[in-house]
Amino acid sequence: MADHAADPATETFIAHRNLLFTVAYEMLGSAADAEDVLQETWLRWVEADLGQVRDPRAYLVRIATRQSLNRLRTMTRRKEAYVGPWLPEPLLTAPDVAEDVELAESVSMALMLVLETLSPTERAVFVLREVFDVGYDEIAAAVDKSPAAVRQIAHRARRHVDARRPRQVVSPSKTRAALESFRRALVTGDLQSLLDVLAPEVVLVSDGGGVKQAARRPIIGADKVARFIVGGSGKVGATLTGDPTVVNGNPALVLRLDGEIDGVLAFRVEDDRITGLYYVRNPEKLTRVGSETPLTLR
Repeated sequence: MADHAADPATETFIAHRNLLFTVAYEMLGSAADAEDVLQETWLRWVEADLGQVRDPRAYLVRIATRQSLNRLRTMTRRKEAYVGPWLPEPLLTAPDVAEDVELAESVSMALMLVLETLSPTERAVFVLREVFDVGYDEIAAAVDKSPAAVRQIAHRARRHVDARRPRQVVSPSKTRAALESFRRALVTGDLQSLLDVLAPEVVLVSDGGGVKQAARRPIIGADKVARFIVGGSGKVGATLTGDPTVVNGNPALVLRLDGEIDGVLAFRVEDDRITGLYYVRNPEKLTRVGSETPLTLR
């Protein structure tokens, strides 16, 4: 597409590319599938009669939404056959994503997991309305529903998400402080220090995809989570390090064994303590932690 930079259709698509990727990723939780949606959106965009397109951004978002919905229904079947818990693909993000509180929350691992509990149409409506502030009429055109139906779906999805999302938004500085305490306890194997930073009801979800060892079910409770972490790090007989980074707009750790990436650990922090740990070990989901992925709500 770079060879045709002077082509208005190409220029318009490139101008909105990061937005379209963000829409697709928030609907799918997979960068690879989001890239496929971008390709499908491009193919339909270049076939459109641009003279009849009044709002290119809205038109592109509509195409991307429809393609994401099609893929989301296919992914639902794939997830049913997935080995162990499924976590979204972590993305290394730029500092400006972390500084945008609304964007950072919308792509956080915690909220992305909540979105997994919605139906495909509910997820599309919620993402477009609550995250990207798309009008009901435009959403209706994207999901092939009436505006009245979309309003009902949006209300139902919002109520569902509000009941499950983090109770409060913790400042990045507090999250980093909790993460640093966790990191020190992790690399030293200090069980008590881990217990001090974990909330009593903390939940650990690990995703190995059947390729890397991971717990087949979420682990609940500070004592069980701490012992699982200490036991796992002590068995490997290798040097464990945790490098602070920003994943999905939020502080996270890249864990390495003898210098080799073992996985990405994202956090949910409430009241200065960790209430959620999301550990992605599946190598197929770690391809985006080497370079930043640009995300945007606009």
